[in-house]
Amino acid sequence: PPPAAAEPPEPEPGGRYEAVVPHWFYCKVTDTRERWVPFSAQDSERLEEAHGAGKDQDDVVVPTSGGRYDVHLRTRQRTAVYWEEEVSEVRRCTWFYKGDKDNKYIPYSESFSEELEEAYMIAVTLDEWKKKLESPNREVIILHNPKLMVHYHPVASSDDWVSTPTEQGRPRTVKRGVENIAVEIPSGEPLQIDHLVFVVHGIGPACDIRFRSIVQCVNDFRNVSLSMLQAHFKKAQEQQQVGRVEFLPVNWHSSLHSTGVDVDLERITLPSINRLRHFINDTILDVFFYNSSTYCQTIVDTVASEMNRLHRLFLQRNPLFKGGVSIAGHSLGSLILFDLLTNQKADPEEDEHCAQGSRTTSSTGGIEEVKEILKKLELSEYCDAFEKEKMDRQALFLCTEKNLKEMGIPLGPRMKILDYISATTKMKVKTRSPSQHRHSTDDGRNCQYRDVGLGQVSANYPQLNYKPTIFFAFGSPIGMFLTVRGVKRIDPNYSLPTCKGFFNIFHPFDPVAYRIEPMIVPDLEFEPMLLPHHKGRKRMHLELKEGLTRMSVDLKNNLLGSLRVAWQSFTRAPVPALEAGGTEAEAEAEAGAEKQPDTKAEEPPTAVKEETPLINVGRLNGGNRIDYVLQEKPIESFNEYLFALQGHLCYWESEDTVLLVLKEIYQTQGITLDQPLPGSQ
Repeated sequence: PPPAAAEPPEPEPGGRYEAVVPHWFYCKVTDTRERWVPFSAQDSERLEEAHGAGKDQDDVVVPTSGGRYDVHLRTRQRTAVYWEEEVSEVRRCTWFYKGDKDNKYIPYSESFSEELEEAYMIAVTLDEWKKKLESPNREVIILHNPKLMVHYHPVASSDDWVSTPTEQGRPRTVKRGVENIAVEIPSGEPLQIDHLVFVVHGIGPACDIRFRSIVQCVNDFRNVSLSMLQAHFKKAQEQQQVGRVEFLPVNWHSSLHSTGVDVDLERITLPSINRLRHFINDTILDVFFYNSSTYCQTIVDTVASEMNRLHRLFLQRNPLFKGGVSIAGHSLGSLILFDLLTNQKADPEEDEHCAQGSRTTSSTGGIEEVKEILKKLELSEYCDAFEKEKMDRQALFLCTEKNLKEMGIPLGPRMKILDYISATTKMKVKTRSPSQHRHSTDDGRNCQYRDVGLGQVSANYPQLNYKPTIFFAFGSPIGMFLTVRGVKRIDPNYSLPTCKGFFNIFHPFDPVAYRIEPMIVPDLEFEPMLLPHHKGRKRMHLELKEGLTRMSVDLKNNLLGSLRVAWQSFTRAPVPALEAGGTEAEAEAEAGAEKQPDTKAEEPPTAVKEETPLINVGRLNGGNRIDYVLQEKPIESFNEYLFALQGHLCYWESEDTVLLVLKEIYQTQGITLDQPLPGSQ
């Protein structure tokens, strides 16, 4: 075997030999095609260190790719930690080859690489080249000189038909060391994790236009976040305030379709247009499954249990993690998360301070809470009566007029208490189970605000093990589903019980996306917040569009002003010169008045920017704006129908989306962008 990389042999008279520096690769199989991918520089160093320490025999596990994959050194296997994935082969690579039809260099096996390295060492030290080596499958490698090494296909034996050189094909190129092949080696991810985000997919197994899985799409999202951190949080990174945000995918589609429902559907599906029907069964029907109480329970159980499992596993593997947890959902995934979040139970002490009032189901408050309520209603003299009956907050909210009368409470105070109970109950959004909602629908018909839990599928919504910091919805139909369920307005005082942040992000051409803010402020027409471009300005075609709009308004106003002045001078009777001077002054004044809309026409963008943050959109996002619209690309603006599907699937690689997510997450930690982007909140 060749000497270890750390101890190069002494050079001999023939020439100076330097041991090859190995790099670790793993094999990625896509559509039966193998592709060897290099580990990041830091992962490869860590693997080489473990290998050099002789830990191969102990089957040491080395975490790689930010802790999302484990490498088992002895078996040379790479396994996914948080999701199911095929096991990948791992190699310690030193020698590579590439044929005519190969796009990239392929590493030799470790044992044959050792033979090649030994032959190379002898050739260099003794300066004896033209060395021939035969690989296990009768392929021949010739080392002509340090710069030229070739690999020939197997040569037919004397018993076989003689093959011509053309049949054997051209020789493959052989390279020694990873530095001599054209491959991009990533530097690696920061070790420090500041925040954890779970990402839930929408309908179907494919999440983008290239029919990739949620794992692949979230990988893209994570990679974009790393580049955005380097570009926009450089100062914080240099001061070691910022590490990175970890994004983990949550898959519910496979659990739903493993229930046997696909077999039942296959039985009743017509044989014609087979591919289209199969696509509909696998994707579109997910929406109908979610609106079925049977399969809705499966979906919400899967999503909640998977997020809880991932959270536990993440904390086990990262015991020093002190950051927060946020959640993100795409398409139907955002609706699933919204329904889960509206059914979470807030802590009693937090619930007391919520604007929508405490939950009627909270029973831990005790008599002190009741005393506070009576004090607020200026009915403190009746505290003894409630204390005598051992009336806590939950019991108070269950009281009827008959109960209060039996307690000896006079009519006036009774009315005050019942009015408080009624008002507090109406202000709440989701404090009861779906079964209770079915009985309370009639009472809610006369309410100004409907319960956003109204119309939800009757299911037992599980509880999460943590309180999400922020909820991000990408291309979300939440607004449409709430409207279809009968919720016309959302109470401005409502906030999600355990999650204080909510951002609804959408592409302007996304056919599945709907706004939320008009349901909170229906009487005021206003645009969603325009997401600033990650490079710090509006896209050129949008600026051009606005410029042309302003120009046309200017021309129109100037033309109308000139026509009005001309018409007035034409229709007026002749007057003395003195009056004419006055008329000119009036005409100028009128022309000036006509030109005023001109200046006003230019002002709206600035005015809107100033007024936008002042719009009160309620407490759903802590008083901040909720709806954020992406800027379409120049090519997309040519035909919005053509790019509608792309608009719904664009979020995974959208720098603007990722930057908003990072900005809001780090803002909760008091860390801001290096330079505020224009137009951002």
